[in-house]
Amino acid sequence: MHAPTSAMTAAPSDHAPPRVEPRAVPAAMAQALRQRFGERFSTAAAVREQHGRGESVYDAAPPEAVVFCESTDEVTFVVRQAALHAVPVIPFGVGSSLEGHLLAVQGGVSIDVSRMNRIVAVNAEDLTVTVQAGVTREQLNAEVRDSGLFFPIDPGANASLGGMAATRASGTNAVRYGTMRENVLALTVVSAEGEVMHTGTRAKKSAAGYDLTRLYVGSEGTLGVITEVTLRLYPLPEAVSAAICTFPSIDAAVRTTIQIIQMGVPIARCELLDTNAIRGVNKHNKLDLPEAPLLLMEFHGSEAGVKEQAETVQDIATEHGGTAFRFATTPEERTRLWTARHRAYFAALQLRPGCRCQSTDTCVPISRLAESINESIAEAEAAGIPYWTVGHVGDGNFHLSYLFYPDDPREAAEVERLSVQMVRRALRLEGTCTGEHGIGLHKMAYLVDEAGPAALATMKAIKRALDPKNIMNPGKVLAL
Repeated sequence: MHAPTSAMTAAPSDHAPPRVEPRAVPAAMAQALRQRFGERFSTAAAVREQHGRGESVYDAAPPEAVVFCESTDEVTFVVRQAALHAVPVIPFGVGSSLEGHLLAVQGGVSIDVSRMNRIVAVNAEDLTVTVQAGVTREQLNAEVRDSGLFFPIDPGANASLGGMAATRASGTNAVRYGTMRENVLALTVVSAEGEVMHTGTRAKKSAAGYDLTRLYVGSEGTLGVITEVTLRLYPLPEAVSAAICTFPSIDAAVRTTIQIIQMGVPIARCELLDTNAIRGVNKHNKLDLPEAPLLLMEFHGSEAGVKEQAETVQDIATEHGGTAFRFATTPEERTRLWTARHRAYFAALQLRPGCRCQSTDTCVPISRLAESINESIAEAEAAGIPYWTVGHVGDGNFHLSYLFYPDDPREAAEVERLSVQMVRRALRLEGTCTGEHGIGLHKMAYLVDEAGPAALATMKAIKRALDPKNIMNPGKVLAL
């Protein structure tokens, strides 16, 4: 752990991305792309604007052009043109990232892989699947359901699997099934020089050379463009049950979660929603959940196993003051609850019309989770900034989202101050500045404090070696 340094400073209060002179797309490159892709090469303002924003608080920074690719060969062509002319390329899936990953802060071309949506191979006996990068998690699960299998990583949004690999996504099921880091077996990647490489295999393990797969998982498009992903699949559980339980305080809910994990209960999902989040989802989804801190849980296994897990969790919750323990065993009931959870972001926006939401996530050792959440909430309340909290608390990860008016400089600055304090706290508690959102633009300064100078220098050396012209999503993760 490294003590916070002066590098940890708040981003500008107007949420503007760093200003860098954009590298223009030369006429020769534009002509080559237009000739190869026809109407799938676009410089239309509306298309560029769409590809220069995500779900972050940053205003759009559109690329100069967008190319809709349909194969690894087409991505290779674009990247080779970019390398020839030293023009940035920014991979784009569905645009659901939260930390400014998609903004063309140095200009360049957006490579849209959404049309690369083919399931390449399902190997049901080996519990693996290979997909093109634009396949979404919902599409994949619809395709493999008849095989009795599913892919469990669920970040909430119907994100592309290439984007999920690039940002090392996780989500509600991570407490049992892990993150993208544990579930990506192999990749096809187009390097910064336009070479196609294959990392990893479908084997369950390997000791062959450097682990390039893990290098690219979480690289956020800064080292290469992921075009195919090979993933682990899991058998659909025999029985699934969801349950909700209301608590007198967030502290009680978190301590219940800690005891569930420490006792080894194989819970599949364990989500915390605070009172503000419940108020929002009740209004948005027409639910009648008690407006108090709530755990939304899910159990996977055999009929007997699910029943035993639920009974154990109910006993633990009762010890901590949990009440109104309710089960949802039908798919319709479970879907209704999880849909409400996944729409909490949009539900909260309705609580303060005209506001924007800055969502910050951190992850700490689970024994320090209650301390981290409670202190962060106390600071938000003392500052008078409306907020709401949800968390994948089973693995120590939570999101605190601030609602602020973007045209109010005081509120914007206060939100940044609160975000910095929340990250400082996570690092002090031996955690990380981001459990799943990634670094992108917003958390580059925090990475300095978390990793330390030697590790950061190593990251920069890797970036320079693999991307010497700095064309792969430049201006993200590392300040180069």
